[in-house]
Amino acid sequence: MNRREFLRTLGRFGFAAGAASALGWPFRLFSQENLRSGSPENRPAGEQGIYDLAAVMGGEPAAMFDAGIAALGGIKSFVRPGQTVVIKPNASWNVSPDRGATTTPSLVRRIAEHCRDAAASKVYILDHTIDNWKLAYATTGIEGAAKTGGGQVVPANSKGYYQEAVVPGAGSLKKVLVHELILEADVVINVPVLKHHGSTTITSAMKNLMGVVWDRSYYHSTDLHRCIAEFGLLRTPTLNVVDAHTVMMSGGPRGSSYRSSLSVKKMQILSADIVAADAAAAKTWGIEPEKVRYIVQADGLRLGSMDLDSLRIARIRV
Repeated sequence: MNRREFLRTLGRFGFAAGAASALGWPFRLFSQENLRSGSPENRPAGEQGIYDLAAVMGGEPAAMFDAGIAALGGIKSFVRPGQTVVIKPNASWNVSPDRGATTTPSLVRRIAEHCRDAAASKVYILDHTIDNWKLAYATTGIEGAAKTGGGQVVPANSKGYYQEAVVPGAGSLKKVLVHELILEADVVINVPVLKHHGSTTITSAMKNLMGVVWDRSYYHSTDLHRCIAEFGLLRTPTLNVVDAHTVMMSGGPRGSSYRSSLSVKKMQILSADIVAADAAAAKTWGIEPEKVRYIVQADGLRLGSMDLDSLRIARIRV
């Protein structure tokens, strides 16, 4: 995507961009002084790749992804022709997508379509589900989204799919069994759903990667927050897309019709910086990033930045 195409694409959406003085999403990030309509040509930023994070609101997940990925330079900034892509949603539970426990399938489908448009050779979709993987893939809509988007779901329910990897510089997570496709893929696109979690308060991008390891019980029995952070020393995703359309505010991570509460926020966060994505997600959910230990620890490991004030943020209303 060249600069003219980039500006024309963004011109289809109400757009405003610039350095973030405060994220405070949604209250200040999308306040009227920050969010303006019109063509971005006269805005202080407009070159592709200049933004650290795209914050999108007001639409359905597929449309918000279209707008957000355009602000980050288009999918071809992340996926090259012939590359193998793994999309990692949250598909862990045998529940319908309206429960807020799993990633919205229309978002997964749209990401797969973008990857195919970028001439990816293979687009795999996987999650080490907690419920039966065949039922979970079907009920969450992820299997159908993969098929219609040109991707392929793959199982992650057997130890034979995992390879041992040494985590360089780790203190707690020194070795880990990781799904072989995560280790082999050229591109990993991490697509968590933002929601409440009983052990970590929230689950978003970093915690979603527990769905690519075999022995999750080790995380819980050792130091959950530290293990979540240290996995990034082995591999961080190429791109993180946080689904904050329908957010579970309590009763997570599985949720239920009688003890969980949902908030329809119609928001999405996109960033190559997994720490920044989770810091923005924390504020979106309603907690300061400093209150989530794995975000602080990942920032300390220099896996990204939780200092949202220093980031260049594209703010988009669809």
